[in-house]
Amino acid sequence: MKGILHLTLYRKWFDKIASGEKTEEYRKASAYWFARLANKKFSEVHFTNGYGNQRPFMRVEWKRTDLVDTTFIIKLGKILEVRNSNC
Repeated sequence: MKGILHLTLYRKWFDKIASGEKTEEYRKASAYWFARLANKKFSEVHFTNGYGNQRPFMRVEWKRTDLVDTTFIIKLGKILEVRNSNC
């Protein structure tokens, strides 16, 4: 069974993904991100912006995660749900 990848984003990047303008998310291949992303499969990525119960939230289809040089590239698919956002 595939899991869900939870990520927090700055509002600028959250809005770009929600609008469909941005289809990839990047993380530096540190030990932390290597443990979370390397050789793992997910069904969805859950993005949030900020804290609290009313923070913007988005569910996006996960396609794959690539490691290119020192960067993880998370390929995003269809936007499944957006809540509490102005997009």
